Amino acid sequence: MKAIKAFMAIAIMLIIVSVANAQDAKANLRNFGPKPKTESFKVYGECEMCKHRIENALKVDGIKSANWQEDSKILTVQYILTADITGLDKIEQLVAAAGHDAERYKAEDAIYQKLSPCCHYERKK
Repeated sequence: MKAIKAFMAIAIMLIIVSVANAQDAKANLRNFGPKPKTESFKVYGECEMCKHRIENALKVDGIKSANWQEDSKILTVQYILTADITGLDKIEQLVAAAGHDAERYKAEDAIYQKLSPCCHYERKK
């Protein structure tokens, strides 16, 4: 009888240890892969509509988050490198394609002109 109780206790402990190790392995798999990079840069805009447009332009595979601050004109982006997002240049190009000048890329004049009048910011020459 004592042998059966000892055997059951050992079996239960082994099951508990196995489940705990499996959960650790799952957590490690979730954390596996490239770590996201966080970058901030200036993007020109004026209002809440600009914020919406800028952040929506960055809803693509590889970009984890994008947050543009209207007051400071600073866009903070968290991303991982993918086939589409090859670096910060690509992110700035996406913003410019939406009509907003960034530090290294300027929006095409035709796209800028199509923005709502309240979104027309002072452009650098």
